[in-house]
Amino acid sequence: MTEPGGGTYGIGAGRPNRLGAVFDGEGTNFALFSDHAQRVDLCLFSPDGKTEQQRLSLPERRGAVWHGYVPGLKPGALYGYRVHGPFAPERGHRFNANKLLVDPYTRALHGGFSTHPATFGYSPGSADGDLSFSSSDSAAHTPKSVVWDPADYPTGARGLRRGWSNTVIYETHVRGSTMRHPDVPEALRGTVEGLASDAMLDHLTRLGITTVELLPVQAIRSENALTGRGLVNYWGYNTAGFFVPEPRYLGPAGVAGFRRMVDRFHAAGIEVILDVVYNHSAEGDHLGPTFSFRGLDNASYYRLVEGQPRFYVNDTGTGNTLNTDHPFVLRLILDSLRFWVDCMGVDGFRFDLATTLGRERQGFDRHGGFMDALRQDPLLAEVKLIAEPWDLGHGGYRLGQFPPEFAEWNDRFRDTVRRFWRGDGHAAQDLGSALLGTADLFDTRGRRAWASVNFAAAHDGFTLADVTAYSKRHNQANGEGNRDGHHANHSDNLGEEGETKDATILSARRQRVRNMLATVLLSQGTPMILAGDEGGNSQGGNNNAYCQDNETSWLDWATMEKDLVDFTAALIAFRKAHGVLRQGRFLHGVQRADGKPDVEWRGFDGSALNWRDPGLSSLCLLLRGCAESPSGCADTEEILLTFNREGSDQVLELPPPAGTWRREIDSSAPRQHPQDITEATVTVAAFSVAGFVRHPEKTT
Repeated sequence: MTEPGGGTYGIGAGRPNRLGAVFDGEGTNFALFSDHAQRVDLCLFSPDGKTEQQRLSLPERRGAVWHGYVPGLKPGALYGYRVHGPFAPERGHRFNANKLLVDPYTRALHGGFSTHPATFGYSPGSADGDLSFSSSDSAAHTPKSVVWDPADYPTGARGLRRGWSNTVIYETHVRGSTMRHPDVPEALRGTVEGLASDAMLDHLTRLGITTVELLPVQAIRSENALTGRGLVNYWGYNTAGFFVPEPRYLGPAGVAGFRRMVDRFHAAGIEVILDVVYNHSAEGDHLGPTFSFRGLDNASYYRLVEGQPRFYVNDTGTGNTLNTDHPFVLRLILDSLRFWVDCMGVDGFRFDLATTLGRERQGFDRHGGFMDALRQDPLLAEVKLIAEPWDLGHGGYRLGQFPPEFAEWNDRFRDTVRRFWRGDGHAAQDLGSALLGTADLFDTRGRRAWASVNFAAAHDGFTLADVTAYSKRHNQANGEGNRDGHHANHSDNLGEEGETKDATILSARRQRVRNMLATVLLSQGTPMILAGDEGGNSQGGNNNAYCQDNETSWLDWATMEKDLVDFTAALIAFRKAHGVLRQGRFLHGVQRADGKPDVEWRGFDGSALNWRDPGLSSLCLLLRGCAESPSGCADTEEILLTFNREGSDQVLELPPPAGTWRREIDSSAPRQHPQDITEATVTVAAFSVAGFVRHPEKTT
């Protein structure tokens, strides 16, 4: 068989130390992990990926690493693997050399994924199911790995490393944020280059965003069930290449455009965090396709059911669970994370279903191998780490139980905020905890208040506008009989389901959205805003739009409400201007050196709150610098926050002395106009949040 330029390639022993295909200037070294394989063939393809031109067996094995060196093979060459070994699903082995396999360490893919029957290791339709053996060659239906050029991936990138206490996160999607933006050049819409366009940067800097958190940008394979319905995995939580930027998101500059996107964000003072999926792969359950891990070494890469290794542990709800207990699986994940930091310059990661990553054989362990490896790594220990603290397995809900280096998505905060503003009983008590960083869960082992990532809406669920417009989900477009998505949304349509022309209902909805945004941005912890919530974006009641790569999910910039955008920007500016709103340490009402407690709860009449009252619905929170902080009582700033859930205005008795307060935030007014208060009392509007700042110069 001949190579594209004529002639054939030879192969030598090579080196096992660096996994993947590594070009050294004269040839390419290949190294692949497979503990149970009997032989590994390297397959070289024509430039169009259609013809297998040469097959070379990797000649050496050191431990579980097979390796070989091909002199003269240059970057851009297309390849894949065929791995020989036992096909014995009942023993956990699914080797099938008829299936071309993607290199887990490839940094680019040529061609797309297919649902063709040849991609399965068994024969679909066989009476024996996945126990049958497929002799069909899958090469024509599997993307090819690409030998990468070191010049395309310079190392030594340096992130912004913003402090957690100064962080405001904006969760967004590369395609969804730009596909309908009129000021993003059409050729760049839906790409990383469009995301970093002037129009997007202007919007984010105007808001005051410090950190963008991107839904998965690693290579995605849509599930066969979705493609069969004419849909795709839009969110991207089905990763098929841990080092590969999703090709659909790359613009004219290719992979270099990703690095330029990060650089442009950094130049604007904005960090980039990636939502990453290392808990499972896109190969699905025992009936899924074979295109990488399953054919490389199924029994090593995946957690298999004890006593029934034909089947996969499914703590993720996606059909399989990666075996992070295995040193080479752990190495793959860590190498991938370092790649995105060192080569692409990203500032941190949000780990999807992070409980799965922390599972050992005995269950979740915050000191397990993955957690410890991540924390001790000199490069990864410097970046932001965020856990989604749950999975679908037994004992999977672990909010507040991750190591101190992690922040965590706080879904309890989300539900509390929605329940409080909906008018649920006992919700005020929960709100009290939420406003102070959910200290009952997070104030352990030296953790800081920023560990609680506070949000009222995220990609998974209703947008804030839909929380106020729909009392039930409307997911019919997903083709799952409206049975998918959350059923408990703590939402309220305020009188009419969906769109309405009723001015009273529309006004009440906008007010509640402002209230929820204010609650998120005025709470201790790390605030996170879902892209579009700052302008009233709706998904038409779809609370699980994971497969809607269309106008359901794409932000409609034409309908963005300017007043709401301005209000969100004012909230963020208010938060940034006052350190007591973003303290690193938890507040517990401890007396400071000046005799004042670091936090006080008050009724609107100045009395102490009765936390035992099940009907408690409104409260005031007086914030000062934390007594336990290094500054002690040196911080004389005082802020009074009011949360009025009553259907009528309330008279607020301000803490004395009179004439020392200014109202700077008021959710009842779309436009913010700071107001000095000269009296001892002030009126607070019904269903509103307000923020008052004491004038320090008037108290001296």
